[in-house]
Amino acid sequence: MKNKKFSSFVTNGLDKAPNRAMLRAVGFSNPDFNKPIVGIASTWAMVTPCNMHINLLADHAAKGANTNGGKSIIFNTITVSDGISMGTPGMKYSLISREVIADSIETVSAAEGFDGIITIGGCDKNMPGCLIGMARLNRPSIFIYGGSIMPGKHKNKPIDVVSVFEAVGSYSNKQISKKELEDIEKSAIPGPGSCGGMYTANTMASAIEALGMSMPGSSTQIAISPNKKKDCLDSGKALINLIKKNIKPRDIMTKKAFENAITVTIALGGSTNAVLHLIAMASAANVKITIDDFTRIGKKVPVLADLKPSGTHVMAKFCQIGGLPPLLKRLLDNNLLHGDCLTVTGKTMKENLKNVKDNLGNKIIRDVSNPIKKDSHLVILKGNISPDGAVAKISGKEGLVFEGRAIVFNSEEECMEAILKRKIKKGHVIVIRYEGPRGGPGMREMLAPTSAIMGQGLGSDVAFITDGRFSGGTHGFVVGHITPEAFDGGIISIIKNNDSIKIDSSKRVLEVKITKKEILTRQKKWKKPSQKHLTGAIYKYSALVSSASTGAITDGKN
Repeated sequence: MKNKKFSSFVTNGLDKAPNRAMLRAVGFSNPDFNKPIVGIASTWAMVTPCNMHINLLADHAAKGANTNGGKSIIFNTITVSDGISMGTPGMKYSLISREVIADSIETVSAAEGFDGIITIGGCDKNMPGCLIGMARLNRPSIFIYGGSIMPGKHKNKPIDVVSVFEAVGSYSNKQISKKELEDIEKSAIPGPGSCGGMYTANTMASAIEALGMSMPGSSTQIAISPNKKKDCLDSGKALINLIKKNIKPRDIMTKKAFENAITVTIALGGSTNAVLHLIAMASAANVKITIDDFTRIGKKVPVLADLKPSGTHVMAKFCQIGGLPPLLKRLLDNNLLHGDCLTVTGKTMKENLKNVKDNLGNKIIRDVSNPIKKDSHLVILKGNISPDGAVAKISGKEGLVFEGRAIVFNSEEECMEAILKRKIKKGHVIVIRYEGPRGGPGMREMLAPTSAIMGQGLGSDVAFITDGRFSGGTHGFVVGHITPEAFDGGIISIIKNNDSIKIDSSKRVLEVKITKKEILTRQKKWKKPSQKHLTGAIYKYSALVSSASTGAITDGKN
């Protein structure tokens, strides 16, 4: 049947009476069996404020689909909280959750014969997980962002979760009292929504809208705002249109669309995690995006957004002045976007932006002629430490070159203990290893140590390098995603205390200054750590996952 390309195998024919009997029990009536079935993947959970309201958004999306000729079925995926698991062993499961979310969306949607899919995400890994799942299935699909949190307030200044991490460092450095630390803790998270700076969640939501896979404006709406409800209703309606026109994710998620997503990520000063996630999403859509594409595009795209963590303003301010559509218009008008890319509206990016006015001003979002940084803050570094690539986040405020002496830790916990005991000194290059995708396993984010360093006032005096990741909330001179990782015998595994390390973002080089002979000598003595203790999901992930430079994917494509 038309518009029931997949569900007709479930609902049509006398032999499908048992199938229909089951569906009647969950709310289907006779007319519903002739409608396209829309699966709505909700990442709702009470484990994080980012996702605590998404069940309500799923209801609105279902209404949008149901009132426009579809029949919706809401189902759940998992989520984990990066903010709560940060700095703990539980953070090993953060990136794993991206794969579990993608797998669950693929599994349920394929098993139940959904004709179209809406996914709704909040916390960081939900978004790429949703897109990977939809790209694999390649059925008409739309992503809805759960929305950003309102900022907290302390001493009449906006604060967020990163403020709390940095306050820990300030307290350890005796710059604030225990009472003030507690006040900041109590005030930072006022309700539902994703962390309120240009951290990973808001970065990925914006990149997905630029990719064309969510409705215009979806990425820059407050979680509790009326326009987020409207976004869900509109998405339900738009999905039925996509089903009728048979417009699928891979029609939208093209090479040029990913270039648009990379461009917007750079313009917004977005998270380093976008490199990992966009490569993984592209792989699921059979589009070849590599870390070198970030270098190529980064040479011509400026950083325009003065948003936290590197900048001044919170996400709510960006939403108030118009959000992403006028920024897309600004980029398009300056020939930095591909306007001919198809989107989930059924129209091109250029058509979507036809009547959008650029009223952003030049304060929160700079004009292209007056950028914060004339080229990308995301810098791909290669050299003897990272021959396969590493990702640096260089806002320009840290300078472009850092050279210092290594202080080496084999885990995040070891490093954090040293920071709180004030063992980190000016000129140190902090090396945190065995935190990669396979070696961690799970590639933990290092927000706790980087924030503690910021809180101690050492942000411009030390650098971090790791085979793990950095949070979107991290700022400072940081380099992550080092490949090959330590577990695979990468050079980071043999760095010793006091080795000289140079990070040169202008030349895109990361190197340890030891001779090739010394490298070979150390490599002969190195032994691969045992992982016999691993079981369950974390074992399967470690066995399947690719390197960070290819997106840390698990579907066997690398």
